[in-house]
Amino acid sequence: MSELQDVLVIGGGPAGLSAALNLGRSVAEVTVVDADRPRNAATLTVHGFLTRDGIAPNELKKIAREELNAYPTVHYRARQRVFRLGRDEGVFVAEIGQRQATDVVFAQNVLLATGLQETLPAVPDLISYYGMSLFSCAACDGWEQRGQRLGLFGAADDLADRARLISHWTDALTVFTHGAALIDAVAEAELVAAGVTVERTPVTALHGEKGHIERVELADGRSIPLDGGFIRPEWSVDLSFLDGIVPDRDENGHLVTDGSGRTSEFGLYAAGDITDGAQQLIVAAGAGARTAAVIVHDAVGVVTSH
Repeated sequence: MSELQDVLVIGGGPAGLSAALNLGRSVAEVTVVDADRPRNAATLTVHGFLTRDGIAPNELKKIAREELNAYPTVHYRARQRVFRLGRDEGVFVAEIGQRQATDVVFAQNVLLATGLQETLPAVPDLISYYGMSLFSCAACDGWEQRGQRLGLFGAADDLADRARLISHWTDALTVFTHGAALIDAVAEAELVAAGVTVERTPVTALHGEKGHIERVELADGRSIPLDGGFIRPEWSVDLSFLDGIVPDRDENGHLVTDGSGRTSEFGLYAAGDITDGAQQLIVAAGAGARTAAVIVHDAVGVVTSH
């Protein structure tokens, strides 16, 4: 595609697709490059998305793409990714393709909406239950698990805070630190006082059927029954494809924006999980729509307030 695009959207999640829809409605020439490797690939249903509560993620994406088809200025590059994004005489140059770069897209502006990469805790068998009875988002999946015997698995420093949040949905929560020193004595005392059990013994196995967890086996031979639970993954941002473009990032590696989606690099915008960490789909979609409006306003010289 040699024609200069108004906007290149990198990422086909809710933020990127929402931005593309609104940019298309603003008669902008837009190319969306979607590697189609969503962080919520293991999730069976989406919750908390107004008018779409309980929908499957792939169905939500199918509807979004069908809506984009109504706008002839929006071009969708499915199952492709950006191998390199640089600048040449003020214009963004993106080398894209599937297994290797086979095409080039030129754009005046770029919206990064690639989301986060997710690394699960090193707990045996965890992946077998992820998205079916173990989840990462309490706001998304807490309702379905309310009042049940839940577990929380994680290797992040904020594990105690995550436990406090999840205890809002149940009074039978066990936090499994898997032998790591993640929760200090003060935090443990606070959690125990709130009815939360902190289990420091390493996990040797998870047991259940067809994705539904039933019990946790510990290294000392004990077995703890569970009905479901949550995982606190490690999240990271991959910007290895940027060549000579160095936007500001915060202490967690997320892109820093001005509150309207603008990064420290002129013409480079960001929306969704890549800016604030993992969030609900409807929040990311809203951020994409907001940033799309800012891009249009910037293009025509209209001042946009935060």
